[in-house]
Amino acid sequence: MIEISANSALHQNMIRWRHWLHQHPELAFQEFTSSDYIADVLESLDFEIQRGWATTGIVATLKGTGEGATIALRADIDALPILEQNQIPHKSLHKGIMHACGHDGHATMLLGAAAYLKQHNDFNGTVHFIFQPAEEGFGGAKVMVEEGLFDRFCCDAVYGMHNWPGVPAGEFVVHDSEVMAAIDTFYITIHGKGGHAAMPEQTIDPIVIGAQLVNALQTIVARNISPLEAAVLSVTNINAGKATNVIPNHLTLAGTLRYFDPMVGKKLKKRMKKVLKNICKSMGATAEIRFELGYPATINTPELAQQCASVARSLVGDNAVHRNRPPSMGAEDFSYMLNACQGAYIWIGNGEGQGGCMLHNSHYDFNDELLPLGASYWIRLVRKICA
Repeated sequence: MIEISANSALHQNMIRWRHWLHQHPELAFQEFTSSDYIADVLESLDFEIQRGWATTGIVATLKGTGEGATIALRADIDALPILEQNQIPHKSLHKGIMHACGHDGHATMLLGAAAYLKQHNDFNGTVHFIFQPAEEGFGGAKVMVEEGLFDRFCCDAVYGMHNWPGVPAGEFVVHDSEVMAAIDTFYITIHGKGGHAAMPEQTIDPIVIGAQLVNALQTIVARNISPLEAAVLSVTNINAGKATNVIPNHLTLAGTLRYFDPMVGKKLKKRMKKVLKNICKSMGATAEIRFELGYPATINTPELAQQCASVARSLVGDNAVHRNRPPSMGAEDFSYMLNACQGAYIWIGNGEGQGGCMLHNSHYDFNDELLPLGASYWIRLVRKICA
C-alpha cells in the first residue's frame, strides 16, 4: 500500500491544488501568482519557507526527528506559451499560456509529499523542497544555483522527477547515467548578392546556397559522428526575401544541436563551421555562425539512481520499473543542479489516455491519478535515504 491512497482526503486536496495551478499558468520568471499559491499552501501546513530564489522560486525545509542525510527534492512551476485546446473544467484561464508539460502536477506531487511528511515526521535528517521557476528554456535552475542555492541549503543529494506520456501510468523509468541531452542553438547568416529574379546570373543567390547548406549539415551527424554517439542537428528556421521577383541579399537559418558528450558537441560545431565556410566560398558568398549555449546534459549519479529504482520498485513492483531505456534528446535544466550536487532524475509514466498527449501538446493534461503515487515516491525516497 502506498503512503497516500487514491481518493483520500490528501489526494482530493492535491487535485484541487493541481487544478488551480493548471488554471493559472505563468511563463518563466513571471510565476508570481503560482508562487503565492504554493507559498500559501506551505504556510498553511506550518512550513517555514524562503522565497525570491530566481525571482519566484521557493524553498521549504523540514527537519526529521534525528540526525541524518540532507537531501533536496525539486519540482518546476512554470508553463508554456501554448493556447490550450482542452475542454475541461480546469482549463487555463490565461489565453495563450498553459501547463503543457505537467509542471502543475510536479509542483502538486511535491506539495503532497511535504504535507504528508509534515504530519508523519518519522525520518532522520533534513529535506529541502525546491519549487523552481523558469525551466522552459530560461534556466531557472542555473539562476538558483548561481544565487547560492546549495551554499544556503547544503545537500548530500538532489532529486527530480518528470511525468512521461507514453509510459503507462503507475510505471517508472530510471536511468543510471544519461537521462536528457545537452542543447545548443545555432544561428547562421549567409551574405550573397541580391538582384532581379529573372537575371540570377547577376546575383549570388543565398537561397540556393542555404538549400545546399541544409542538406550538407545533415551529413555531419550521419558521416562525422560515430553511430555509437548520440547527436541531433536540426535546422528549424529559414528566412530570406519577401518578393517573388527578387533574389535577396541575405538568408538566415537557425536550429538546434543535441548531444550527451561535450566532445561530440565540439565536433559538431567545428564541422558545421567548416561546411559553412567551404560551401559559401565555392559559391562566392560569405557567412557567419553563432552558437548559443543551452542546458548541459542531465546525467544521474549511478548509485543514487539505483536507490531511486529500489524505491520505485517498492511501490509498483519490479516489472513496472524500467531501467536504462534510451535517454531523451530533450533537455532539462535540472542538469545545472546535478552539476552542482550529486543526485538523480527519473520519469513517472503519465499514461496513454486523455492525458497521454506528448509533452508540449495543446491537448496535454497531467494525469491526476498519478498524484498519490508521485508524492508517495517522494515520501518513500526520503524515508530510505534519511533513515
